[in-house]
Amino acid sequence: MTEDSRKATAQKAAVVTGASTGIGEATVRALAAEGWTVFAVARRAERLEVLEAETGAVAIPADITEDDDVARLLASVTAAGGVDTLINIAGGARGADQLGDANTGDWEWMYRVNVLGTMKITRAFLPMLRATGEGTVLNLTSTAGLAAYEGGAGYNAAKFAQHAMTGALRLEEAENNIRVIEVAPGLVHTEEFALNRLGDQQAAAKVYQGVEKPLTAQDVADVVRYAVTVPHHVNLDQIVMRPVAQAANHKLIRKQA
Repeated sequence: MTEDSRKATAQKAAVVTGASTGIGEATVRALAAEGWTVFAVARRAERLEVLEAETGAVAIPADITEDDDVARLLASVTAAGGVDTLINIAGGARGADQLGDANTGDWEWMYRVNVLGTMKITRAFLPMLRATGEGTVLNLTSTAGLAAYEGGAGYNAAKFAQHAMTGALRLEEAENNIRVIEVAPGLVHTEEFALNRLGDQQAAAKVYQGVEKPLTAQDVADVVRYAVTVPHHVNLDQIVMRPVAQAANHKLIRKQA
């Protein structure tokens, strides 16, 4: 780390949700390596314990959709000195049904986690972020929130809502000098996203089959790290990132085996 970057990250602290796996875990590692104080938040305590031991992050098991957990999380972070950055990574997809075959439970889960969870934790931490004078909120959305595709209606709906919420928050909090950043990745190969969505390892593997160099969790974490460490007056409103093989949601180049 250079002297300039040491100064830039001095006393920087962040809450990172979805920290037990994938992009959230990679983001915790990226920020901790830069000297940040990181509060790693997820439901799975055992995974957070390993991450804490390896990175020095502060593990706080919590479900961001539960009001009591959010209140407990806020109290723990406040007692530990607070943060100036909130990074909302937690989210996900369930199912790939077309609208005519929509599973209500899957839709409710996606809305609860991607939209209501982001809202609840952001609402809770906004007073703290305002008080710092230079707060940051970064929401991880998806290219699914920018363009619809067949079989994606439920996830599209949830991520479009999260995308809209992010834009509204930016307008509402500009007067409080809070910058609001959206990172919208395309195809990212992580250990759990496609598996959780499709419920089958073989089906999940087919999502990435033949795709040369899909994005990795580390790729996205590097962009997140950059976005929250540039000087505070710089707001990267929206960052769309895809692998080169994915020209659009509906166009993905697959090589023959």
